[in-house]
Amino acid sequence: MLLIERILALAAAAVVAICLGVGLMVLAVSPPRPGGPFAGLMGPLDPGSARQLIETEIAQSPEYARFFARLRETFTTDYEQALKEFATRLSETKTEQSADYYLSEAVRRLRQSHGALAAKAEPDAMSRVFAKQLEVLQAVAREDKKMCVAFLYGATNLDFQRFAASQRPLIADMATAGLDAMVSGKSKNIAREQPNEADFKTLEKALAARGLDKAEIDALLDGKMPDPPLDDAKMCAAGQTYLEVLRTLPEASRTRIYGLALELMAKS
Repeated sequence: MLLIERILALAAAAVVAICLGVGLMVLAVSPPRPGGPFAGLMGPLDPGSARQLIETEIAQSPEYARFFARLRETFTTDYEQALKEFATRLSETKTEQSADYYLSEAVRRLRQSHGALAAKAEPDAMSRVFAKQLEVLQAVAREDKKMCVAFLYGATNLDFQRFAASQRPLIADMATAGLDAMVSGKSKNIAREQPNEADFKTLEKALAARGLDKAEIDALLDGKMPDPPLDDAKMCAAGQTYLEVLRTLPEASRTRIYGLALELMAKS
């Protein structure tokens, strides 16, 4: 495959689409929870009071609270705009949302406004993004292989939403790694070339050395699912191998591939 074709294929490839917020964004558009401290609210609710309720909800999840504190410190305007929007929505609808919703929506907004900065971050900051994604993928795999494959393709569902809500420390770490990469990119602004054919060949050889066959490698790198498709357990394992292998590549190749993936994440 020509280099430009491979770069375009990566945009649609399964594993590279594992991105900060893919699963979280599904939480952001999920229906509100029934019950809870806001469910019985009656009468007018001004935005100031609504914001206090939201901040209380977030504070009850210490892991998420740390993410929001970091967001307030590093991208203050984005933090304030997000809280203002949340408070306005709550004051108008009086409908409770979970802390998971507020985190996911904040991540979605941040990725849209600053996601491309992550591709310009220091190598260690980029590596942490993918290391945390691997941790989430491994946890999902232990829970359900079918859900693991859905996560690889960004097609998360109610089962994943329940999983994410039960794994707040893990999800918060993934969100924070993405935020820290954006902070690093804003500060360092490292310009990187796109991956070249040698980078992809190095990756292919490394994947093959780990026991992946051509069908699995094509599914990961080119988005080509064989017919019949790989079973869930095999595809889930291949996705984990992909992320494990990426971090073993020479730094120059690794950071170029990470950079491309982060650019695609920002556009997804």
